[in-house]
Amino acid sequence: MPFHRPFRFATAATTTAAALAALALTAPVAASAPASPAAPADVLIGSPPLTAPLPRPSRSSDHLTVTVSDSGKAATNGTYELYCHPARGTHTDARGACDKLDSLSRWGKDLFAGVPKGSKCTMQYGGPATARITGRWAGRPVDARFSRADGCEISRWNRFVPVLPSVAS
Repeated sequence: MPFHRPFRFATAATTTAAALAALALTAPVAASAPASPAAPADVLIGSPPLTAPLPRPSRSSDHLTVTVSDSGKAATNGTYELYCHPARGTHTDARGACDKLDSLSRWGKDLFAGVPKGSKCTMQYGGPATARITGRWAGRPVDARFSRADGCEISRWNRFVPVLPSVAS
């Protein structure tokens, strides 16, 4: 007796019925779409609309306030506004400062983190200069303090030049 496959035809019939049902559901949508003689048929029926790529997220919210005191130079003491992307503000070297911050930024790292507790630092004094940076960078709040109290703090300060002014020890 030959082997009989009753489900073979049922599957084909089910598939055909599903295709016809889907076509019946899309026909009213296609009929209600405005006809355009220049648009190909596949644009009107079932294809996604042609759109421009999503814009890259703006980092125009990168804004820092830099306050420097006791730097030894009256011209560098004071409070400066720094906006990046694009670089602007009252900072004396906005472009250089923004480029420096971009070069120091690393995903998952706190760019403005202080010297870790317990660090072994040289006992050298870099002068009375202090600075505070507040604001937002890369979507994160910033409130960092800088000094030149020891070798580690001097190195941290120097890493941020030209965001912070260059100070001779």
